Amino acid sequence: MFKFFENLVDPYCAYDQTDHPPRTLRAFLWDYSQPFKQVFALAALLSVLVAGVEIGLIWVMGWVVDILSGTPEEVWAQYGPWLIGLALFLLVLRPILQALDVAVLNNAILPNFTALIRYRAHAHVLRQSVGWFENDFAGRIANRMMQTPPAAGEAVFQVFDAITFSLAYAVGAFVMLGQADWRLAVPLVIWLGLYGLLIRWTVRRVGPASKAASDARSVVTGRVVDAYTNIHSVKMFAHHDREIDFAREAIEGSRRTFQYEMRLFTIMDITLTLLNGLLIVGVVGAGLVLWMQGQASVGIVAAATALTLRLNAMTGWIMWALTSFFRELGVVAEGMETIAQPIDLRDAPGAQPLDLTEGRIEITDLSHHYGRGRGGLERISLTIQPGEKIGLVGRSGAGKSTLVKLLLRFYDAEAGRIEIDGQDIAGVTQHSLRRQIGMVQQDSSLLHRSIRDNLLYGRPEATEDEMILAAKRAEAHDFILDLEDQEGRRGYDAQVGERGVKLSGGQRQRITLARVMLKNAPILLLDEATSALDSEVEASIQKTLYGMMEGKTVIAIAHRLSTIARLDRILVLDDGRIVEEGNHDVLLARGGLYAGFWARQSGGFLLTDEDEAEAAE
Repeated sequence: MFKFFENLVDPYCAYDQTDHPPRTLRAFLWDYSQPFKQVFALAALLSVLVAGVEIGLIWVMGWVVDILSGTPEEVWAQYGPWLIGLALFLLVLRPILQALDVAVLNNAILPNFTALIRYRAHAHVLRQSVGWFENDFAGRIANRMMQTPPAAGEAVFQVFDAITFSLAYAVGAFVMLGQADWRLAVPLVIWLGLYGLLIRWTVRRVGPASKAASDARSVVTGRVVDAYTNIHSVKMFAHHDREIDFAREAIEGSRRTFQYEMRLFTIMDITLTLLNGLLIVGVVGAGLVLWMQGQASVGIVAAATALTLRLNAMTGWIMWALTSFFRELGVVAEGMETIAQPIDLRDAPGAQPLDLTEGRIEITDLSHHYGRGRGGLERISLTIQPGEKIGLVGRSGAGKSTLVKLLLRFYDAEAGRIEIDGQDIAGVTQHSLRRQIGMVQQDSSLLHRSIRDNLLYGRPEATEDEMILAAKRAEAHDFILDLEDQEGRRGYDAQVGERGVKLSGGQRQRITLARVMLKNAPILLLDEATSALDSEVEASIQKTLYGMMEGKTVIAIAHRLSTIARLDRILVLDDGRIVEEGNHDVLLARGGLYAGFWARQSGGFLLTDEDEAEAAE
């Protein structure tokens, strides 16, 4: 039975991805609800039926009280079949109806609706650019990704479990009291008006308050995750107390917003208790007056009393459900600030896959300053021939990494263009572009998965032998065989920890190198590819690196100039421009910036501006 309801909606069904998701709360939820329209309609119908049955039972109990005025024999003879039918209804049909209602809500809607939002939101967020992620906290993004789907699911649950039910129940109560005597419905109408005013007062304040509380919780999560992610820095600089204070500031902000939210609920509960007292006195009191005047039977008074007591018990639940509904909407609205943002870096309309035939890279008047008007690159023009090996040298901030990021199209250039084999990279699909480029970064972070998973990330279809060969070429195979994680997994099955924290910097770098070797892309980008390796290991894989470059177009960034001295051409960048160009010997003979770097470096690293100033003195 469970599987039938659980499979009513496929949360992973095909859908049209959009670069501009709905930005209003109603449109956002409506868009995600499309696969559930029929199930939602069924849930609403069942909720109304359940409410109708509950109202009907109260009316029936009043009827039972009235028929008990005769002798047992008379009652049984006249009403026995009806009483048996009522018992069968309560024992069979009512549980079936209730089971259908609960199964649709708990098994068909809640798990699938939450999974659908989480799946589609994650797919949308992953399409965002690198720059988008760099402008936010990973912890806050993850927090919103995790809390928004269940909040949306809870809001939908309250719609059918409480709101639809309570509306149907209120209408049924009004009809039942009105049929018994219209004067009994007057206190109910007055109470409903006052109850509506209380709901309006509460929800108008709970929505913003819950959003503020959700924002504050995201700040706490962001700061805590930031500390955990950078735990080595926290410990190394002995800033335990500083991080505690930093987190306490956010926790205190979260506490204050939550306190305000809880004040609203306290005021609501006190006022609701007073209103419920007025309801009971009004309806039951009116029923007693009518009975004393001979205008109402004992059964009517009993039914009216049962109804008001039932409403008294329900009002707190309904009010809590409504405030929960609007509180969860506040959480969804806060999450939308992240998961409903438009994609800021998109494929051009009609973009085609990159058709790489030679590997020629042509850069024309390329400028990019990250929207700041300074830094980055300024009108760079450059042609890299197929199979040519280019080295990039320059002080920090000269524009080397910016050039690499633009080539990968992590950003769209503010001016100029980059072409690969005559195709503007802005006009090809990002996926096909990056499939043709292998990149080894200075920050060799790994996925929190096994060594095998990390290596095969370069080429998932690679065989086991191909994977091991790449690891051997990167001088990684031997240390991989000695690895064992806390769960007892060894070798290539061992987990590396978050960002590869269980491995040394050199081990992470060799895994990264092996991964790129396995990818075997025709264009190779090296950003301080051997910076984390000790001299002995670097020397042992230097030949492998140069072998890996064979037949590829290569751009290598290095501060350790010995690693790029054998490349075909070296470009010296300064303040975003190419100021020198040539091979190692030509640049040394020229006596410019490169020659100065080479002469002044210690251990093969470029000196900083401050070091050069001291040397000049």
